[in-house]
Amino acid sequence: MFTLVIGGAASGKSEYAEAHVETLPGRRLYIATMEPWDEECRARIARHQAARAHKRFTTVECYRNLSQLTVPPDSNVLLECLGNLVANERYGRQGGGVAQAVAGVAHLLRQCRHVTVVTNEVFSSGEAYQGDTLSYLRDLAWANRTLARRADRVVELVCGMPCVWKGTEG
Repeated sequence: MFTLVIGGAASGKSEYAEAHVETLPGRRLYIATMEPWDEECRARIARHQAARAHKRFTTVECYRNLSQLTVPPDSNVLLECLGNLVANERYGRQGGGVAQAVAGVAHLLRQCRHVTVVTNEVFSSGEAYQGDTLSYLRDLAWANRTLARRADRVVELVCGMPCVWKGTEG
Protein backbone atom coordinates (compact mmCIF):
# COMPACT_ATOMS: atom_id res chain seq x y z
CA MET A 1 0.00 0.00 0.00
CA PHE A 2 1.27 3.47 -0.86
CA THR A 3 0.00 6.79 0.50
CA LEU A 4 1.22 10.16 -0.81
CA VAL A 5 0.60 13.11 1.53
CA ILE A 6 1.02 16.54 -0.04
CA GLY A 7 0.62 20.04 1.31
CA GLY A 8 2.08 23.49 1.63
CA ALA A 9 4.32 24.74 4.42
CA ALA A 10 2.77 24.26 7.89
CA SER A 11 -0.33 22.63 6.37
CA GLY A 12 -0.34 19.72 8.83
CA LYS A 13 0.96 17.16 6.34
CA SER A 14 3.64 15.74 8.65
CA GLU A 15 1.27 15.36 11.58
CA TYR A 16 -1.32 13.73 9.33
CA ALA A 17 1.22 11.29 7.88
CA GLU A 18 2.54 10.32 11.31
CA ALA A 19 -1.00 9.77 12.65
CA HIS A 20 -1.79 7.65 9.58
CA VAL A 21 1.25 5.43 10.06
CA GLU A 22 0.42 5.09 13.77
CA THR A 23 -2.84 3.34 12.81
CA LEU A 24 -1.03 0.62 10.85
CA PRO A 25 -0.01 -2.67 12.45
CA GLY A 26 3.68 -3.53 12.54
CA ARG A 27 6.99 -1.76 12.80
CA ARG A 28 7.17 2.02 12.18
CA LEU A 29 10.20 3.24 10.29
CA TYR A 30 10.78 6.97 9.80
CA ILE A 31 13.16 7.80 6.96
CA ALA A 32 14.44 11.33 7.53
CA THR A 33 15.85 13.13 4.48
CA MET A 34 16.79 16.55 5.87
CA GLU A 35 20.53 16.96 6.03
CA PRO A 36 21.71 18.92 9.09
CA TRP A 37 23.56 21.61 7.12
CA ASP A 38 23.38 24.36 9.72
CA GLU A 39 21.99 25.30 13.12
CA GLU A 40 18.54 26.10 11.68
CA CYS A 41 18.33 22.62 10.11
CA ARG A 42 19.55 20.98 13.33
CA ALA A 43 16.93 22.86 15.37
CA ARG A 44 14.16 21.83 12.97
CA ILE A 45 15.29 18.20 13.09
CA ALA A 46 15.34 18.32 16.91
CA ARG A 47 11.76 19.70 16.97
CA HIS A 48 10.57 16.91 14.67
CA GLN A 49 12.34 14.25 16.75
CA ALA A 50 10.82 15.58 19.98
CA ALA A 51 7.34 15.69 18.44
CA ARG A 52 7.45 12.03 17.46
CA ALA A 53 9.48 10.69 20.41
CA HIS A 54 6.51 8.86 21.95
CA LYS A 55 5.21 7.46 18.64
CA ARG A 56 7.47 4.38 18.50
CA PHE A 57 9.21 5.18 15.20
CA THR A 58 12.67 3.90 14.45
CA THR A 59 14.45 6.73 12.64
CA VAL A 60 16.81 6.14 9.74
CA GLU A 61 18.70 9.10 8.30
CA CYS A 62 18.92 8.67 4.51
CA TYR A 63 19.64 11.81 2.53
CA ARG A 64 20.01 10.22 -0.93
CA ASN A 65 20.37 6.85 -2.68
CA LEU A 66 17.26 5.28 -1.16
CA SER A 67 17.72 2.43 -3.63
CA GLN A 68 20.56 1.18 -1.44
CA LEU A 69 18.47 1.08 1.75
CA THR A 70 17.10 -2.22 3.04
CA VAL A 71 14.07 -2.14 5.32
CA PRO A 72 12.38 -5.00 7.20
CA PRO A 73 9.44 -6.47 5.25
CA ASP A 74 6.96 -5.89 8.11
CA SER A 75 7.74 -2.15 8.13
CA ASN A 76 5.39 0.74 7.66
CA VAL A 77 7.69 3.40 6.26
CA LEU A 78 7.18 7.14 6.57
CA LEU A 79 9.47 9.11 4.23
CA GLU A 80 9.80 12.75 5.32
CA CYS A 81 10.11 14.45 2.88
CA LEU A 82 10.32 14.08 -0.87
CA GLY A 83 11.18 17.77 -1.33
CA ASN A 84 14.38 17.31 0.66
CA LEU A 85 15.20 14.04 -1.08
CA VAL A 86 14.81 15.58 -4.55
CA ALA A 87 17.01 18.54 -3.52
CA ASN A 88 19.63 16.19 -2.05
CA GLU A 89 19.67 14.05 -5.19
CA ARG A 90 19.77 17.13 -7.41
CA TYR A 91 22.43 19.18 -5.63
CA GLY A 92 24.40 16.78 -3.46
CA ARG A 93 27.69 15.19 -4.39
CA GLN A 94 26.94 11.67 -5.62
CA GLY A 95 23.27 12.59 -6.14
CA GLY A 96 21.42 10.92 -8.97
CA GLY A 97 18.77 13.53 -9.73
CA VAL A 98 14.99 13.41 -9.49
CA ALA A 99 14.71 10.03 -11.23
CA GLN A 100 16.94 8.53 -8.52
CA ALA A 101 14.61 9.90 -5.82
CA VAL A 102 11.54 8.34 -7.48
CA ALA A 103 13.42 5.06 -8.03
CA GLY A 104 14.26 5.06 -4.32
CA VAL A 105 10.58 5.25 -3.39
CA ALA A 106 9.83 2.39 -5.81
CA HIS A 107 12.60 0.39 -4.11
CA LEU A 108 10.92 0.93 -0.72
CA LEU A 109 7.55 -0.13 -2.13
CA ARG A 110 9.00 -3.48 -3.18
CA GLN A 111 10.34 -4.15 0.30
CA CYS A 112 7.72 -3.37 2.90
CA ARG A 113 4.09 -3.42 3.93
CA HIS A 114 3.18 0.24 3.53
CA VAL A 115 4.96 3.42 2.41
CA THR A 116 3.75 6.92 3.24
CA VAL A 117 5.59 9.76 1.50
CA VAL A 118 5.27 13.39 2.61
CA THR A 119 5.86 15.96 -0.10
CA ASN A 120 5.50 19.66 -0.74
CA GLU A 121 2.85 21.22 -2.90
CA VAL A 122 4.49 23.54 -5.41
CA PHE A 123 3.42 26.25 -7.84
CA SER A 124 0.35 27.57 -6.02
CA SER A 125 2.17 30.58 -4.57
CA GLY A 126 1.56 32.55 -7.74
CA GLU A 127 5.10 33.87 -7.74
CA ALA A 128 7.26 33.74 -10.81
CA TYR A 129 10.34 31.63 -10.20
CA GLN A 130 13.34 31.58 -12.48
CA GLY A 131 16.54 29.71 -13.11
CA ASP A 132 17.59 26.88 -10.86
CA THR A 133 14.71 27.41 -8.42
CA LEU A 134 12.20 26.92 -11.24
CA SER A 135 14.10 23.86 -12.44
CA TYR A 136 14.05 22.32 -8.92
CA LEU A 137 10.31 23.04 -8.57
CA ARG A 138 9.64 21.39 -11.93
CA ASP A 139 11.62 18.33 -10.80
CA LEU A 140 9.62 18.10 -7.58
CA ALA A 141 6.36 18.59 -9.46
CA TRP A 142 7.34 15.76 -11.84
CA ALA A 143 8.17 13.51 -8.87
CA ASN A 144 4.84 14.38 -7.22
CA ARG A 145 2.87 13.57 -10.38
CA THR A 146 4.80 10.35 -11.00
CA LEU A 147 4.29 9.11 -7.45
CA ALA A 148 0.64 10.23 -7.33
CA ARG A 149 -0.10 8.04 -10.36
CA ARG A 150 1.44 5.07 -8.56
CA ALA A 151 -0.08 5.75 -5.12
CA ASP A 152 -3.11 3.94 -3.76
CA ARG A 153 -4.07 7.06 -1.80
CA VAL A 154 -3.27 10.73 -2.38
CA VAL A 155 -4.19 13.12 0.41
CA GLU A 156 -3.67 16.87 0.29
CA LEU A 157 -3.62 18.84 3.53
CA VAL A 158 -5.14 22.31 3.30
CA CYS A 159 -5.31 24.33 6.52
CA GLY A 160 -4.93 21.10 8.47
CA MET A 161 -7.87 19.47 6.68
CA PRO A 162 -7.27 16.31 4.64
CA CYS A 163 -8.67 16.31 1.11
CA VAL A 164 -8.55 12.80 -0.38
CA TRP A 165 -7.90 13.01 -4.11
CA LYS A 166 -7.33 9.32 -4.74
CA GLY A 167 -8.38 6.26 -2.74
CA THR A 168 -10.37 6.45 0.47
CA GLU A 169 -9.84 8.09 3.84
CA GLY A 170 -8.63 5.77 6.56
